[in-house]
Amino acid sequence: MKSLQETYAPSSTCFGCGPSNEKGLKIRSFAEGDKVTAVWTPEAHHEAFPGVLNGGIIGSLLDCHCNWTAAWHIMNSLSLDKPLCTVTAHYSISLLRPTPSNSEVRLEAYIQDYDGRHKANVKGALYVDDKACATCEGLFVAVKKGHPAYHRWG
Repeated sequence: MKSLQETYAPSSTCFGCGPSNEKGLKIRSFAEGDKVTAVWTPEAHHEAFPGVLNGGIIGSLLDCHCNWTAAWHIMNSLSLDKPLCTVTAHYSISLLRPTPSNSEVRLEAYIQDYDGRHKANVKGALYVDDKACATCEGLFVAVKKGHPAYHRWG
């Protein structure tokens, strides 16, 4: 099954979610009802120190995953065939506990609030073994022609 990224932005080079970035994280997000989920497996070079995932990597995972949650929701709300290119306006991460780097992580995100057009507030979380290790809240917006990211998804 193709992820949202593979379906709608196969040539994206984004570090977090770009399918064509060989050195990227290659997050694969899937719509499941009202939320978007992903499973991702860390490697040793993603660690802050032995056994613990780096906070910057956690931020990248949640940022990209929540961005795709917004893009998916906006696309469906506006009855579009493909998502508008969305970017992060702002987001915050709460690191709740050390995130083990020797297990899969599960990402979940959902729309908290939507303006009906181009802005979505998203809440997300990163879990290991059903324990929340980090949470995220952010505002993600669809960009218009003239914005540097407008064509980034191809």
